[in-house]
Amino acid sequence: MCPIVRVRPAAPGVRRPAFAERSPGLSVAADSLGRMAVNTSADAPLPVGEVSRLIGSWIDRLGAVWVEGQITQLSRRPGAGVVFLTLRDPARDISVGVTCFRQVFEAVADVVGEGARVVVHAKPEWYAPRGQLSLRAVEIRPVGVGELLARLEQLKKSLAAEGLFAPARKKPLPFLPQLVGLVCGRASAAERDVLENARHRWPAVRFEVRNVAVQGVHAVTQVVQAVKELDALDEVDVIIVARGGGSVEDLLPFSDERLVRAVADCRTPVVSAIGHEPDSPLLDHVADLRASTPTDAAKKVVPDVGEELERVRMLRGRARRCAQAFLEREERGLAHALARPVMQDPHRMVDERADHVSSLTDRSRRTLGHLLDRADSELTHTHARVVALSPAATLKRGYAVLQKADGHVVRDPAEVTAAETLRARVAEGEFTVRTEDVGGRVRSGDQAADDNDDRE
Repeated sequence: MCPIVRVRPAAPGVRRPAFAERSPGLSVAADSLGRMAVNTSADAPLPVGEVSRLIGSWIDRLGAVWVEGQITQLSRRPGAGVVFLTLRDPARDISVGVTCFRQVFEAVADVVGEGARVVVHAKPEWYAPRGQLSLRAVEIRPVGVGELLARLEQLKKSLAAEGLFAPARKKPLPFLPQLVGLVCGRASAAERDVLENARHRWPAVRFEVRNVAVQGVHAVTQVVQAVKELDALDEVDVIIVARGGGSVEDLLPFSDERLVRAVADCRTPVVSAIGHEPDSPLLDHVADLRASTPTDAAKKVVPDVGEELERVRMLRGRARRCAQAFLEREERGLAHALARPVMQDPHRMVDERADHVSSLTDRSRRTLGHLLDRADSELTHTHARVVALSPAATLKRGYAVLQKADGHVVRDPAEVTAAETLRARVAEGEFTVRTEDVGGRVRSGDQAADDNDDRE
């Protein structure tokens, strides 16, 4: 089965050089291929040679294309005029063979080798005897680090705009993971650093290790698959993706969009431990925790048993001191309370209160007696003044009060008429009198009798 060539366009916002433009004849060739249908059946099949010839004719119509990929195999045979290499898609498991004249490759031989990313201007060719597709390169240009970094920055902005790097998405790490998932290279220094440091800190910790390719064309696919497998295990508490240092090209798989999205979709916390402190692949931004090195990842994920035992010892001592201080304080308070006189003679307080109540009772009696005596004296003086000012006292001095039949008190002789009966009120009682008219004056019967006596 022949491989398929993928034409990779420039990243959005990154200006592709003139050599990277797609051939204008590509779309025309695609339209022509769509119209070249061959009618066959089980009774009228085509020979293999005819099928190979038709495929070759279709491919010839494709025209030259610009292809971007990573060189995985390079063969420069001494004395041969042709250089053979294999170009692989960095993000997919697809490759295609490329041939070029020696002078074409020699132009970039100083900067291009296995693992380098290049852009090739080539014409697809079909080798009919073996049914194999290849590319005949007429120009090879390396993809510079500056262009790779520009693409990564553009991808970083795009993913950040989607919220994949938001702090709110970060999940906290468990305090003491029972099973740690580890994605790393086989027999790598990163694996050794994580395992040794973690077990030195907490000997009982267990690991579920997935050994994958950490650079090259298979790295992205294998790392993504390993992360998904570990995330699917319920007993895995945290996942560490670790790799040692390397160049920008070596760390490119850990900035791949598929890996970033796979980590963002994980329900298990993921720790990124890629390269050294200055390295910052996109995996660091989407991971729940970024560790500067694999050793640092082990320290951040697994607690140190010695430190924890020391912390427990300190907390236990602090609790003991607090409890002891509390008991001592309560004992001192109890001893102080027992030393008080009231605790030695409990009835003393009652006796003191009884004396105080008795004193208050006597004081209230004296106060009430004084108030009653003063009130009695005031009442006596008031009664004397009332008696002195009373009309009865006036009557006792010989005065009388004359009242008419309706009870009206007579104050003026003009208020009575002759022969009118009046009531006279004196100190010891009352009696009636009758008035008479004498010389134009009204006199009572007693006055008339007195006048007669005077005349006799």
